[in-house]
Amino acid sequence: MSDPILTQQHGNILEITLNRPEAYNALNLDMMKMLGETLASAATDNSIKGILLTGKGKAFCAGGDLKWVSEQTEEPGSAFYRLAPMFHLAITEMRRMGKPIVAAINGVAAGGGFSLALACDFRVMGHSAILLQAYTSNGLSMDGGGTFALPRLVGLARALEIMAFDEPIPAARALEWGLVTKTVPDSEVRSEALSMLVTLSKTALHSFAWSKKLLTESFNNTLETQLELERQGISECAGHPNGREGIRAFVEKRKPKF
Repeated sequence: MSDPILTQQHGNILEITLNRPEAYNALNLDMMKMLGETLASAATDNSIKGILLTGKGKAFCAGGDLKWVSEQTEEPGSAFYRLAPMFHLAITEMRRMGKPIVAAINGVAAGGGFSLALACDFRVMGHSAILLQAYTSNGLSMDGGGTFALPRLVGLARALEIMAFDEPIPAARALEWGLVTKTVPDSEVRSEALSMLVTLSKTALHSFAWSKKLLTESFNNTLETQLELERQGISECAGHPNGREGIRAFVEKRKPKF
């Protein structure tokens, strides 16, 4: 049996591929567990400066494997209760990750796949790919951090519309609504995502990590708490080699070399 997750390193970029093409990369327990472990390992690997997440075959990810759920001896509610923490571990690792994560959406991203794509920092979507919330059409509530990410990306009213009507979102509309960063021809999705990560890997990643943390936490903090975090962040960044180089380059009127 093939591993549900494949990894390949391109220089300092780690490519993670969901590898259940026969099931449109639907998420089962083994895949979720391995995804969380792979992300946790990448977070502390100094040879990795960015992560590309994609799916093998025709889909990015069709969501939770409802066939797997229906085959369990326990009630569906109990199966989801056991499944969800594994998925949540992967989502948490992604949101805590100080390194940029780019989703290469090569096909449908539905249900848990939709939430997984939204958890990435940036999303490159193929022209023929489709986003689909999918949970509510199956009588379920949204999971995988989708209710956290979606209203932050599109606003509460649009998020409620997406949840209530659950209509397929084509690439052009996804871009218009701010759900994805860029749309490209299907054949260029992976290469564009990789190019984006190569560019990001040459920037001050310590600054990126702090900026991501500050933006994520800003929705839950008071102004005073956020200002204190900003003080900690800019002080730490300024004392980091990246910060010292950036300041020195500014004074010397040259491009920094991170």
